Amino acid sequence: MALIRIVRDAPMPATEAWRRVTDWPAHAALVPLTRATEVSPGPVRAGSRFTMRTGVGRAGFDDPMEVVRCEPPGAGAAGGAGAGTCRLEKRGRVVMGWAEIEVRETAPGSVRVTWTEEVRVRGVPRVCDGLVARAGRWMFGRALSGLLADN
Repeated sequence: MALIRIVRDAPMPATEAWRRVTDWPAHAALVPLTRATEVSPGPVRAGSRFTMRTGVGRAGFDDPMEVVRCEPPGAGAAGGAGAGTCRLEKRGRVVMGWAEIEVRETAPGSVRVTWTEEVRVRGVPRVCDGLVARAGRWMFGRALSGLLADN
């Protein structure tokens, strides 16, 4: 499996960074040829599901995911006040693995967001894991930077 790790710092409260990085349709808007479908209603929580559809028309694939752990930032969250973690399991036929997004307050009004993902793409030989990881770092890094940018 290809391992991807991206870290971004942002000048915003942990709760705002959390809101942005768990806005699944906003993720899709930042990744070319991708849209979010079948998004569970309400706030993100363990058991929430969504699907990212990548492709054009009928040519493409679905990347269904489920939130298996959801600890929003705040007192009592893992790692102390200001930290939060969202872990996703990828349950697709094409893309498998997991992703974990951590939002940690580094100072009042500042956060560090760490995105770690382990991904396997069906039909892509393991010898290509390095290429998959580089492509993932570019794509997810672009999305994370966009989510945390000043609007």
